[in-house]
Order: sequence, then C-alpha cells, then structure tokens
Amino acid sequence: MTVPPASSGDLVAHPQTPRSLRVHDSAVRATRELLAEGGLAAASTDAISRRSGVSKATLYKHWPSRIAIAAEAFGSDMAEAVPLPDTGTTAGDLREHLRRVSEFYASAEGQVYRELMAACVRDEGGAAYFRAWFLARRRTAVARLWQRGVERGDVRAGVDVDTATDLLFGPLVFRLMTGHLPLTVEGVDAIADAAFGGLLGPTYRPPHDLT
Repeated sequence: MTVPPASSGDLVAHPQTPRSLRVHDSAVRATRELLAEGGLAAASTDAISRRSGVSKATLYKHWPSRIAIAAEAFGSDMAEAVPLPDTGTTAGDLREHLRRVSEFYASAEGQVYRELMAACVRDEGGAAYFRAWFLARRRTAVARLWQRGVERGDVRAGVDVDTATDLLFGPLVFRLMTGHLPLTVEGVDAIADAAFGGLLGPTYRPPHDLT
C-alpha cells in the first residue's frame, strides 16, 4: 500500500481496516493497468469495477470521482519515474532534469499525464488527488535539486523554488498540452538557456559560449 500524501486535507479519508486497504489497493492496481493499456478513456468506473472486483458504490466511498482514482493510481506509480540528476552544478542538474522530464512527457505515460491534466480542469476532486499524488511529489523533488544549488551558491539569491519550477517546467507543460511545438532536446536547451540568466545570475553563460 502506498502511503498517502501528507497534505491530504482535500482527499477522502484514507481507508484503515484491512478489508478497506485490500479494496483500495485492488482498485488502484486495476486502474493502473487500465491506464497503461488504453489511457484515461480505458479507466472508466465500469472498467475499474470489473477489473478490480470492487463495486462502483464502494469506489465512490474511497474517491470522489474516477478521475481521482486515476490520479492516485498514476501518481503513486509515476511520481518517482524521473530520477533527479547530480552533475555537480545546478545548471547541469536543471538542464538534465528538463531533458528527462521532456522525455517523460513525450512517452506513453506522458500522454496519460496530459489527459489527466485536461480532465482535472473540470473535476475539482480529481484535481486535488492529482496535486497530492503527483504534482506535489514532483515539485518536492525539484525543490531538493534547487536546495543543492542554494547550498552551492550557484543560483540567484531571492528566487524562490516555486517561481523557478514554474519558469523552467511550465513551457514543457504548455508544449505538451497544446502541441504547438515538439518536445525536443533542442527545445529544452533553448528554454534552459533563456531562463538560466535570470535564475543563476550574471556568471551563467550557455555551454556554446564557453569557448
């Protein structure tokens, strides 16, 4: 059983009895399988119920919507899917992490992420689960990377981690959601170079200028 997020005030009370835990795990496991097989469309309430053997009435005792089930199933499996790099510099760490996140967004799992993001616009209950089970964990990971930069002294003082995260990763999410530009290494590096002058300070120079 995956431990629920610490900040779960907007989530349905987590099951405590052994039977409830088994039901919960069965539904999450079934939903994860369905998402992998056919994306969010495949993880309907009927399909989750059939695959898990959990009645729809019971599902709605554990989650406010099928989007919430999908968000937990996806987040509990994918929140750690992109490991943090450690290149020795914050510029190197951020650039490599941007590349890894871009690759994740371009994958089949990234398309499920895209579908969940879109669905959560109209599903407030599902959005709470998506923030708690996926986004909060990913942002905490980036915060660890950013703190290393603070300790090294190679990031701009006064820039908070939330601003840095949104500035760097927001363009990737926008490209994923709109499709107006592809998710490429070249695109990631251009975003990094444009942002780093403000985040890392006047001493930052793009790699192609270090000649």
